[in-house]
Amino acid sequence: MPEEFTPATPPAHLDAPEADLPGAAANETDPAARAVGVGPWAGEWPTQEHYDPELLAAGDRRNVVDEYRYWKLESIVADLDTRRSPLHVGIENWGRDFNIGSVVRTANAFNVAAVHIIGRRRWNRRGAMVTDRYLHVFHHETVAEFVAWAHEAGLEVLGVDNVPGSVPLEHRPLPRKAVLVFGEEGPGLSEEMRAAACEVLHITQHGSTRSINAGAAAAVAMWAWMLQHGGPGNAGG
Repeated sequence: MPEEFTPATPPAHLDAPEADLPGAAANETDPAARAVGVGPWAGEWPTQEHYDPELLAAGDRRNVVDEYRYWKLESIVADLDTRRSPLHVGIENWGRDFNIGSVVRTANAFNVAAVHIIGRRRWNRRGAMVTDRYLHVFHHETVAEFVAWAHEAGLEVLGVDNVPGSVPLEHRPLPRKAVLVFGEEGPGLSEEMRAAACEVLHITQHGSTRSINAGAAAAVAMWAWMLQHGGPGNAGG
């Protein structure tokens, strides 16, 4: 079983939704989501505590795997917590990059220990498709604060950016207790974050474009880590 995520000094938690954020109103009952999921429970209702009476009555249209159909949100999170990966993901948020949501969604798919937002507290949640509800999301005001936390938690900080001096991600042994940090689309990692990282990695490309989308790069990097350290497939939301 992966190591339990127990930060030495927990930073500010961002699990609570923020209604004034772009995309915060998006939910799992919007018209696009109504075509998926299941309808009301047929027959006698189950009595286990993790089932949600409202979902049993109205149906479960959320984008969750079948294992979690009709489950309460807090019950899903509690179950995911029993088998989270020791991998953490950090995202620098200086200009409200819309790709942050995509990174968070991928982090949910790989059931990482936590996501860390560095810089601005508020971030564009639209691309996350409410998957942040199933994750532990923390905030760090500065790079120095984040790096100090990572060192205290025993995590190696690995930057991911296509910059001079970076090394190829592929075929490279990655530490098990690590935090992969991604920058914003365009500027990439800040100079301070690159300097603080144990190593800066890049994804080798073979075409004409200088870089790939930040959300896509994060997915590739997380997948590379999972190939080395991931266990059986987790049930992501």
